Amino acid sequence: MTKPTDDAAIRKEAEKALKKKSEFKQFLVIYAVVSLVTVGIWFFVTPGGYFWPGWVIFGMGIGALLSGLDAYGKLSAKPITDSDIDAEVERLKTKR
Repeated sequence: MTKPTDDAAIRKEAEKALKKKSEFKQFLVIYAVVSLVTVGIWFFVTPGGYFWPGWVIFGMGIGALLSGLDAYGKLSAKPITDSDIDAEVERLKTKR
């Protein structure tokens, strides 16, 4: 009877991963809009001069990078499996 629990846990992990990917795509849209607005303000309101929107673009770019890595890359949380727990138990037993 552990199969439904495993399927439910896998389904929950899949939903979490899909939510992260969706939130990342939304962040990219917001990032693009904010970047365009700040560059527009810089260009039309303060013509030329120091390109201060670069700081906004850079800061949000770091957020986009980390969000993308969390959704698609190495920062994604891997669910803990029974084999992971067994391996840790064995490692702790050998330390004693």
